[in-house]
Amino acid sequence: MSRQRPGRVPLPPAEVNIEKLEGLINEGNYYGAQQMYKSISARYVSAQRHSEALDILHSGACLQLKNGQVTCGSELAVIFVETLVKAKASYDDDALDRIRKIYKAFPQIPLPQDLGEDDDMQQLNEALGAAKTRVECCMSFLKAAIKDEIMERFDMGQIIRGGSEKSIKQTVRMDWEGVMDKNEKMYPCVSACKREQRYALWSAEFGAHRNGSPEIHVMLAEYLYSESPEPDMTTVSYHFVRGNNPKKFASALVNFMGKCYPGEEDLAVARAILMYLSMGNLRDANFLMDELKKHAQYKEHDLPQSDLIQFINYLLPTLQRDALPLFNKLRTNYKSSIDREPALNELLEEIAELFYGVQRRNPLQGMFGDIFKMMG
Repeated sequence: MSRQRPGRVPLPPAEVNIEKLEGLINEGNYYGAQQMYKSISARYVSAQRHSEALDILHSGACLQLKNGQVTCGSELAVIFVETLVKAKASYDDDALDRIRKIYKAFPQIPLPQDLGEDDDMQQLNEALGAAKTRVECCMSFLKAAIKDEIMERFDMGQIIRGGSEKSIKQTVRMDWEGVMDKNEKMYPCVSACKREQRYALWSAEFGAHRNGSPEIHVMLAEYLYSESPEPDMTTVSYHFVRGNNPKKFASALVNFMGKCYPGEEDLAVARAILMYLSMGNLRDANFLMDELKKHAQYKEHDLPQSDLIQFINYLLPTLQRDALPLFNKLRTNYKSSIDREPALNELLEEIAELFYGVQRRNPLQGMFGDIFKMMG
């Protein structure tokens, strides 16, 4: 006589598990709760009950983060975004609000000041390590929520010579598998490219801007700037210019100019303006410059009086009309200032293409192009 296989126990409403897991968190059993959040939410996903899985993961991410469990909380936050992708959830106000709630749960802890003795230095080193962890965890969550950034880990000025971000991404979106498996050990950047292809595409794929959610870009830029012990203004600017809040960007730049090394102020301003322009965003480039001048007018900072800033002041009105000869003349006259940072020339190449239709060089020239030749 055959024995009947027992049926799988039906899943209860998500609220039952949310309440049970919250109890574990309140008891301080963070690790045990973490394992249960992952296993229980996976069962709801397998049962195609994505909405309830999202409720469980969102609750767990927020609770772990509010209790200072940054690594656990960010892991659940990333799984939350992956589940949005699996559920093909629309990018809408409700989804963005849930992302924002997780983001606001990430701790924001100022670094200790006025430290002196060895014990204090040990305290500072521990605080720096914790800050780095917080930034990396928040970045992994928000980058997953933004979009697939194949080239984001590359130094565009050193690895790729010429070619706009858009043209490069179109070129490299090919069938990598046979070539990359064979070459990733030899060329670390190829391995990085393969890893980057695995990023979630949620906000870009399911209804947001093609560059990913502008609101999430602003969240990431703010956290990178406010919480990094030594913020990288190039990365911060990268996300601000893909955001929708140039006023916040201006405030961050003003703050940065008040504490950066001498000679970095005008580079930070020029880089920010040119990044906007390289995306065809003349409106926000002008707005950002006007905001910086307003801050200077109210003595919140002094706008650098350098040749590079003078170049930017001439460039902005030039791009409002068909004036390619004047554009080229400005580049020639201010070449020594522009050459202080190679990336500025790269951005100006993109600007020339966007505003005046100047044909760019092969986007695969330089080191990355050489890699492709060797692969062939």
